[in-house]
Amino acid sequence: MSFSHLIAAYDLLDDPAVRGESVAAHLRGISPHAQVEVEAVTEEAGTTDFLRVVIPGTEGKRSGGSAPTLGILGRLGGLGARPEQIGFVSDGDGALSAVTIAAKLLAMAERGERLPGDVIVATHIDPDAPTQPHDPVPFMGSVVEQEVSNTHEVSAEMDAILSIDTTKGNRVLNHKGIAITPTIADGWILRVSESLLDIVSRTTGRLPAVMPITMQDITPYGNDVFHVNSIVQPCTATEAPVVGVAIVTESAVPGSATGATDLHDVDQAVRFAIETAKDFGRGIAAFHAPEELERLQALYGSMSALRTQGR
Repeated sequence: MSFSHLIAAYDLLDDPAVRGESVAAHLRGISPHAQVEVEAVTEEAGTTDFLRVVIPGTEGKRSGGSAPTLGILGRLGGLGARPEQIGFVSDGDGALSAVTIAAKLLAMAERGERLPGDVIVATHIDPDAPTQPHDPVPFMGSVVEQEVSNTHEVSAEMDAILSIDTTKGNRVLNHKGIAITPTIADGWILRVSESLLDIVSRTTGRLPAVMPITMQDITPYGNDVFHVNSIVQPCTATEAPVVGVAIVTESAVPGSATGATDLHDVDQAVRFAIETAKDFGRGIAAFHAPEELERLQALYGSMSALRTQGR
């Protein structure tokens, strides 16, 4: 179980003074030799700290093995909207999930229970991000653009990516808990992965929910079209398959709302990601069928233009 790590991470991140080095120190307290990197990025709107944690696998590529590498990204604008709001905001659930996942995987490794493949966990730490208008409820903004987040979080090492994001500010998925998106690969929205649906079912004990994704959502921010949120924005920075893990609610909840984080829902996202990492590294879980993608590309051509700003 990861709940003790989740509670500790929530207490750590629900602090107006938290920074990336605070989180790094927390993770090194679990595993003294943890591979944790923190990089502060300052833009006109402020500063955020990008955090990256590598958990090496027993057969991972970093040690010369062949097991695939999974990227797990905690997406968000910020942990808080201070001084406009007091406390941890709903939007922070992505970072909370990522920090908890890193903590649990490091603790497992310290006990000798290592996964086959390397896992790279990345997110950013910002306790006072701005807000921005959005329909039907306000969004959290970010002090950095999505392109900057992708640069610091998405890596060419990642053979597949889970992107965890609070996705409560909509009326298209009226479900509480988690939902996964269809797989997105190089501009194509592919079928929902059956093996990932299996993992959702076993970690939640419920029938899986699927978050609808549109062509607009898989295009980069900044092109003046509607996006449900940034959950699948990593797909604009890689050809690797990307699946969004949405933390969702039945009603539309603003990302800037406080008191809206349900640790049981976050724990579902954490356990789903960890179980996916286990199965992906062992070749049990697949994000997509490469031959189907190749067939689509042969029939209809490349969709990679959707990863760009267009004309």
